Amino acid sequence: MNHIEIKGYGTSLPKGTVHFGDQTRYRISGEESQLTLAVTASLKALEKADLSIQEIDCIVAASAVGIQPIPCTAALIHEQIAKGTEIPAMDINTTCTSFVTALDTSSYLIEAGRYQTVLVVSSETGSLGLNPDQTESYELFSDGAAAFVFSSSKDKGILYSMQRTWSEGAHATEIRGGLTHFHPNHFSEAAKAEYMFDMSGPKILSLTIKKLPKMFDDFLSGSGLTRADIDQVIPHQASRAMPLLMKKIGFSPEKYIDLVDDFGNMVSVSIPFALCTALDEGIVSSGDTILMLGTAAGLTTNMLAMKI
Repeated sequence: MNHIEIKGYGTSLPKGTVHFGDQTRYRISGEESQLTLAVTASLKALEKADLSIQEIDCIVAASAVGIQPIPCTAALIHEQIAKGTEIPAMDINTTCTSFVTALDTSSYLIEAGRYQTVLVVSSETGSLGLNPDQTESYELFSDGAAAFVFSSSKDKGILYSMQRTWSEGAHATEIRGGLTHFHPNHFSEAAKAEYMFDMSGPKILSLTIKKLPKMFDDFLSGSGLTRADIDQVIPHQASRAMPLLMKKIGFSPEKYIDLVDDFGNMVSVSIPFALCTALDEGIVSSGDTILMLGTAAGLTTNMLAMKI
């Protein structure tokens, strides 16, 4: 076990919402930005942890889409909350599961004694890149941010983790334009769709259904855990197909958090936001074993069991 525990957490949502039938989505407007959301969530996490920024050993930004290509998003957050300090800042990105990968990676650094306390923040404004012509994704995604402060622990931590990538799905979820593949110099109205979010939901779902059960069986075998050992699943809020996927791996509705109707898919923010909700509502508490689980572009899937 990598000995690590939650010291504090915080979230931030845009003020504005849009509604698609019974579905609510949060979308930034005015002076709101990915950076303002990230900073607000980070400051809330520090306050809840009762720590100053000077007590943080590393700032990790774990977002699917950065604020700008260079510098890393963590450096821009650092400028807002830690300017004048020498706290290291870095980005970790596995798109929708970036938070889980960042937590997993940070736990090794804390376990090794490199760091004592780490701030991990996920922030997304996916609405800025949505294609109105793709109704499925346009009506699914929300903006927001969530941050956690993690510190070393004596009896809590990461019990087991697993990450796999199936590149058969590499192009099922993508934004092709903006960097070196479709350079901004090549932007035109005719090529505009290359610079917007593109997703094939049915292809992702089909591949996930095919691969997820075997991966979860391998996870249980490797960790020594059983389904009964898991008090609550904190899944990525990928879509309204979540109940189908949870059923495939043997979890009934009361065993997992489903916020899709009220918050949509917040990309990398979905898992930490759902965990914040579970903590705030007393669905999970100290001593529980939780499973963070999600699929991401690539197609990458993460599973991480943690005693909180």
